[in-house]
Amino acid sequence: MSRCPHCRLQYQCLCHEIPRLSASLHLSVVMHEQEARRDTNTGRWLDDIFPSCEIYGWQRLHPAPGLKQQLENSDTLPLLLFPSEQSLTLTDALKMAAQTNLTPHFIVLDGTWQEAKKMERKSQWLKDVPRLQLSPSQASAYRLRKNQQSGELCTLEVISELLDQLNQPESATALRLFLQRFMARLKADKSGHALKLN
Repeated sequence: MSRCPHCRLQYQCLCHEIPRLSASLHLSVVMHEQEARRDTNTGRWLDDIFPSCEIYGWQRLHPAPGLKQQLENSDTLPLLLFPSEQSLTLTDALKMAAQTNLTPHFIVLDGTWQEAKKMERKSQWLKDVPRLQLSPSQASAYRLRKNQQSGELCTLEVISELLDQLNQPESATALRLFLQRFMARLKADKSGHALKLN
């Protein structure tokens, strides 16, 4: 049996379970090249889930052309979801956007925590983008990788947390439920059988 070319699962296709959310969210995912090849990646699903989401491959010296256009868009306020000493709270970021009459453009780095730190540090083109830090309301449920540190969230969980804090709890819950289904199906797929559903 061949793998589904889209969801990459062999014994059960997950495509029909991907939620399509109409949440108002201007989102860009900047994906590390290693992450694009990992079965355990969760950021790739965001392109299917949100009509306004775009995924770009990370380039150290310059942003991808499409992302460059987004960053230069005078109608949006780019915000990098990344913790730092200078990070804004979501409340402050939304206040800044409202005061300047701009639409928040959320950017998330997709990779391991080590890769994300490298991407943030080495991307000079991100230097002037304000950092935004979220305080997670719950512990990570992501269990597909080893050596995950306490407080670290996978990319899908970061966006579900963002949606919660943007007062869009139904969309946040839909993301978390999909993550649970994806993890269960991927684990079953790797063991070589279809998942038995109750």
